[in-house]
Amino acid sequence: MSAPTPLTATAERPYGELVPDPDGLIDLPEGFSYRVISRLGDMMDDGFTVPDRADGMGCFDLGNGKIALVRNHELRAGADGGGVVGPAYDTVARSLVPLPGGTTTIVLDQDSLEIERQYRSLAGTIYNCAGGITPWGSWLSCEEDVTLPNGRVNKEHGYVFEVPATAPGLVDPVPLKAMGRFKHEAACVDPATGYVYLTEHREEGLLYRFVPDIPGDLAAGGKLQALSIEGVQDTTNWHDRTMELGEWHRATWIDLDNVEAPEDDLRHRGIAKGASHFREGEGIHMGDGEFYFTATYGGPLQMGQIFRLRPGRDGHDEIQLFLETIDDTEFSFGDNLTVAPNGHLVVCEDQYERDFLTNHLRGVTTQGAPYPLALSRIQSEWAGVCFSPDGRTLFANIQDPTMTIAIRGPWIA
Repeated sequence: MSAPTPLTATAERPYGELVPDPDGLIDLPEGFSYRVISRLGDMMDDGFTVPDRADGMGCFDLGNGKIALVRNHELRAGADGGGVVGPAYDTVARSLVPLPGGTTTIVLDQDSLEIERQYRSLAGTIYNCAGGITPWGSWLSCEEDVTLPNGRVNKEHGYVFEVPATAPGLVDPVPLKAMGRFKHEAACVDPATGYVYLTEHREEGLLYRFVPDIPGDLAAGGKLQALSIEGVQDTTNWHDRTMELGEWHRATWIDLDNVEAPEDDLRHRGIAKGASHFREGEGIHMGDGEFYFTATYGGPLQMGQIFRLRPGRDGHDEIQLFLETIDDTEFSFGDNLTVAPNGHLVVCEDQYERDFLTNHLRGVTTQGAPYPLALSRIQSEWAGVCFSPDGRTLFANIQDPTMTIAIRGPWIA
């Protein structure tokens, strides 16, 4: 991508102002460039085509200079999934056609970014929104849909599925039922304990913790819990300010039962036990001994919050409100996020409140100050941000139409 001379940089914009893209796709700061590596409709190596609505995504080191991107597709029953034949969790009722949600995997060279293989890796699920990487090299793909058998689908949905990054094709789709049935959004794993933290995309969504019976073997079962913040049940700050920026609060965990929740009431039962709730929990990512997660409609402007939680190695966790939208031109409707090599956050904006969308990738400094990092000129949301293992490349998805983008530049170390 060629770029004209940018505007003057400021202290609040560590990479400088965004430069208009002559190709009209993505504005970036001077010194940055992008490449579209995969698009809706591209032919894949399994004979099918890249599906639409790319969402959460993880990047994995395969060794020998090769990396893999495992990418969700947020497709409902009835959508075009690009075609698939093979193992599938569920099919369209009274047919052998797999449901279109799931994942695709892209294997590419870390230096040249040339694609070596691209194929379906999970099939037969619904509305795979986000998820998270595991320390043992797999992607947790989460269904944000709790459809029951209804004449259009045959099985219960609302589960997490595990996809090894090295899977050469479609995996055997096993729902991890002990991790709960609800509108899953994203997941992250604490490498120190193997605990999995999960967000819920609901008006009164909970933050969950899954304590596995065998760390690293999620299919072996475990215990599901919900977060309770001392003195704070409603975190939204919509009416009363219950959390101030930067203040740390003690956090504990409440055991949950009947986690397959046939009545889709897991969050209600958790709140009745004292769990705290968040307005539309979305992206979550593990950093160095702490993790961050977003609540898209939290805050007094109802335009977004970011929380930071530190798992206590002595059993006492603590949580703070890290960022809250006070000006929608600086940050709004944060969704998927990741931690950059320099400790800054990179957050996908996901706002559909205006007639003309101005969704950015936002950087957020370690002090909680947001700044523009990229602007999509496509009328869609960003999703799936993740860094390559060497920290040189940021990958991200433009959801509709699907485009997976590789962005390189002078990332601050």
